[in-house]
Amino acid sequence: MPESLLPKHNRRAALKGLAALATVQILPRNIALGGPDAPSNQLTRAIIGCGGISKYHLPMPGRLLALCDVDSKHLAARMKQVHGKGNKDCKGYSDFREILARKDIDIIHTATPPHWHAYQAIAAAKAGKHVWGEKPMSRTIGEGIAMKKAIADAGVAFRLNTWFRFKDRFYGSGVTAREVRKAVAGGLLGNGPLKVTLSGITGFNWKFNWVGKTGLKPQQVPENLDYDFWLGPAPMKPYNPHRVHKTFRGYWDYDGGGLGDMGQHYLDPVQYILGKDEELPVSVEIDADPQDQDAVGKWRRITYKYADGTTIVLDGINKDKKAAFIEGSEGKIFKGFKSDITGFAEKVKQLPEPPKQVTDFHQAIREKKKFALNEINGFASCTLVNLGKIAHRTNENIVFDPKAMKITNSEKANALIHQEDRDKWDHRKLIG
Repeated sequence: MPESLLPKHNRRAALKGLAALATVQILPRNIALGGPDAPSNQLTRAIIGCGGISKYHLPMPGRLLALCDVDSKHLAARMKQVHGKGNKDCKGYSDFREILARKDIDIIHTATPPHWHAYQAIAAAKAGKHVWGEKPMSRTIGEGIAMKKAIADAGVAFRLNTWFRFKDRFYGSGVTAREVRKAVAGGLLGNGPLKVTLSGITGFNWKFNWVGKTGLKPQQVPENLDYDFWLGPAPMKPYNPHRVHKTFRGYWDYDGGGLGDMGQHYLDPVQYILGKDEELPVSVEIDADPQDQDAVGKWRRITYKYADGTTIVLDGINKDKKAAFIEGSEGKIFKGFKSDITGFAEKVKQLPEPPKQVTDFHQAIREKKKFALNEINGFASCTLVNLGKIAHRTNENIVFDPKAMKITNSEKANALIHQEDRDKWDHRKLIG
């Protein structure tokens, strides 16, 4: 029947139907069909912490709806940047708890100093948010244990922001972790034990400039900074600008110097290469001078040993000039994937590829799969970092029981596994 002869109520319904059909026809296919770019299908996110590292979180996938910082200048600078790129939906906050209370945010990026990582990740998980965490995963081993529990209990996804186990040639090594993993898993270096040496010679340079200063003099807190909130779980100590922002890593209360800053970038791919995601070392040896208990100092050498004899050496002063990156009973691999094994490159090509990993965090969330670097294997590599920090801070060689998660030869060192938080920000109270 012609449209003009339809009853008025039917005519209006037909016209509405035609209009709706026309709208569908002119929409982009991915939006019209509810594709991944449709606003209703995009995962939303917020970034807590607007310091230097946050710039790497800004362009990540997902609609950015919120930024947070306790320094009003940092927050204003990032808000200006985001709004300048056309994102007018992004709102600024000084208290991250207001962001966690929003129902329209799916992912929380914790781009804060390490002393905040555990509390904010646990709080986010309890609020039903997925967590994209900065390295190191946690400031202490105890915090990492609590994070694992909270994330498992909440059933949310977690990823750590270091990626060398699954892509890129990690730092100056000239090789991907996948290639070395193939060689190790394929037995080209022998059946073990293996030895890994990380140094400037093998492509890993430690940030020895990330050290603290002793004898800091109290100064006036600037008006733009909520210093008490910045400290959060950490002990209350008089304000000095060297404690915060770009130089906070030089103090034990907030991080652990160059090892805390860069250690997980280096050690996580090694852990993957060695197939040690479910193992931890049984001892850590330290070569360093006695340390101040506030300011982090330098170290020369840290050696991790596993129960099976596998060894990881952190050669901070590049002492072993001829050391291979990784070596075993049947051969060695040097920087640039060079080897003393005859026909090495061709042999590696013929080996099976390692199991595939989920390297898209949004895919991990939607499909409820573990991201390649998650709270479980990330906890293991972070524990390597934190054990090294404990040995460094106490200037003691330590014996570690991985099952009990205890240091058995030193009460002083063992006390650093579970450190006290300020009462208001005690992450253990969040766990219950």
